[in-house]
Amino acid sequence: MSGNGSGDGRTLAPFGRRSLEVVDVHASGGYRIFSLRDAEGPLPRAGQFYMLAAGNRWAERDERPFLPRAFSVADAVADDDGLRLDFLVDDVGPGTARLAGLERGEPVWVNGPLGRPFSAPGDLAPGAAGGILVGGGIGVAPLAILRRQLAERGVATRILLGFRDALHSGGLDDLFACCEVRLASEDGHAGHKGYVTDLLAVLLEGDDAGSSAVYACGPPAMLEAVRTMCAESGVPCELAMESPMACGFGACFGCAVPLAEGGYMRLCVDGPVVGGGEIETALVAGAGHR
Repeated sequence: MSGNGSGDGRTLAPFGRRSLEVVDVHASGGYRIFSLRDAEGPLPRAGQFYMLAAGNRWAERDERPFLPRAFSVADAVADDDGLRLDFLVDDVGPGTARLAGLERGEPVWVNGPLGRPFSAPGDLAPGAAGGILVGGGIGVAPLAILRRQLAERGVATRILLGFRDALHSGGLDDLFACCEVRLASEDGHAGHKGYVTDLLAVLLEGDDAGSSAVYACGPPAMLEAVRTMCAESGVPCELAMESPMACGFGACFGCAVPLAEGGYMRLCVDGPVVGGGEIETALVAGAGHR
């Protein structure tokens, strides 16, 4: 495996896309997890993403899924055969339906890992020694690999996950089985009845809130709430954001989001992980890939 990196800590993708084989696929709550075997690519950093397109039948259904879809990696484990890459997918449209329907042995065209990863707590603030991970819906995926990579460095984490309902939830038993998780659900089927940001508000009111950094991924409204709450509490935060991406290399400008100081950033190359103070808002139109 190659292991090239950049000055900002991101792992750089090999040039061009490559064909990887599906080695496992199974249901995980209301979502599905599919795993790819990558014999050549480098180990990704938490928060990075891959551009994915099924090798077979990708252009069915009036060719709508022609463009690849951007997916955060949920886990990456090295073994003698390379890397096993895990992805969490929710069937919400023709593109995600095709990926949710992958079967063992199918080829998938892959480009990645791409983008800017999460930072260590100490890099966000000198007094931050631990992390509070806040995930909503399918956005729990990049927090799973983040939790593991932080744990390997001895960084303590508290995990807050929220889901709309049982149908729109998953990944818990597969990605977070090893650790304590505080849950919230809007319909009350699990944990606190309400929003995951309700749980975050309690932690931010605690005396030790200043010793942690917040990491979040989820729907835009949740991310904007996290960004605002952390700003008001003086707690550093990083958000893994999503916006329509056609290329993953910054050429199409489809994923531009406004900066707090004016101008724009391209999430695929300047993100997808951004500091809460960098952006004007996390309420990005068009988030979600179908």
